[in-house]
Amino acid sequence: MSACSRCATPLEPSDLRCATCAQPAPVLHDVPAAATARILRCDSCGAAVAFSAEHQGTRCAFCGSVTHLEEPHDPIEAAELFLPFRTSPEAAASAVRGWLSTLGFFRPSDLARKATVDHVRPLFFAAWVFDADALVSWAADSDAGSRRSDWAPHAGQTRMRFDSVLVSASRGLTSAEAANLAGGFDLRSATSSPVGPAEAIVERFDVQRSAARAIIARAVEATAIERVSRGEVPGRRVRNCHVGVVLHGLVSRRYALPVYVLAYRYGDRVYRAIVHGQSPTIAFGDAPLSWRKIAGLVGIALAVVALIVLVATRR
Repeated sequence: MSACSRCATPLEPSDLRCATCAQPAPVLHDVPAAATARILRCDSCGAAVAFSAEHQGTRCAFCGSVTHLEEPHDPIEAAELFLPFRTSPEAAASAVRGWLSTLGFFRPSDLARKATVDHVRPLFFAAWVFDADALVSWAADSDAGSRRSDWAPHAGQTRMRFDSVLVSASRGLTSAEAANLAGGFDLRSATSSPVGPAEAIVERFDVQRSAARAIIARAVEATAIERVSRGEVPGRRVRNCHVGVVLHGLVSRRYALPVYVLAYRYGDRVYRAIVHGQSPTIAFGDAPLSWRKIAGLVGIALAVVALIVLVATRR
């Protein structure tokens, strides 16, 4: 793999320009033919998975909606590295039951006992992991040096290193769901092929590399704002933190990360739950509310308010 002569960002054979600084890439005459693939596209959430004659699935593995077959003309990027499953399907189902028992007062009291798991689907969802160096210029307000006012302006520059930052490329998982999963993956366990249940489905990278860089750039900015607010801006309170980031030597890798998507039934409704494929302690999802408890609490609150008003009017 060649690198940009200006900023040292690695270039892939299909790149016309550097994804970081837009320097034109040298013309390559021995570029291999780009691979194309058939994919199953979900009509509801937009997730894309590789078409498999063995599975012959017509339902989205992420949300259960109908899928249709696509044959894109543009090259489809595939995962380079796979993290192995360490959670078994049985442990995933057990993790959902354990999670349901911790949801608190506003859920049905018998939720964990009466909920039944309908199916457990092992999946590899798409994500980028990147490393980069960056020069970060920042401006923010804080209470340091504010004197009589509440806030004072501050600005500065700092260099940052970003290592193994994970950015979801999944359309089957929401950004919040992917963020909940991100912290539990062991990137050192990566292999070149899937390791896990035989029926596990691999999500395709649905965004081309040029668009992926824009997503990664937004993730870099968000991480930089968090770091600057926590460690660079003086004072105890910070607001209006803005950053400008100049990347150098950005290296991204395409990962397929293990996760279970489960459907469980309570009463006459089906709900979705997510369990981490390497750490079953990370489980979350949708759950029903106990409207009877909520109505009772609202009734008690109204009764208390009415009593207070009655006492106040009698004085």
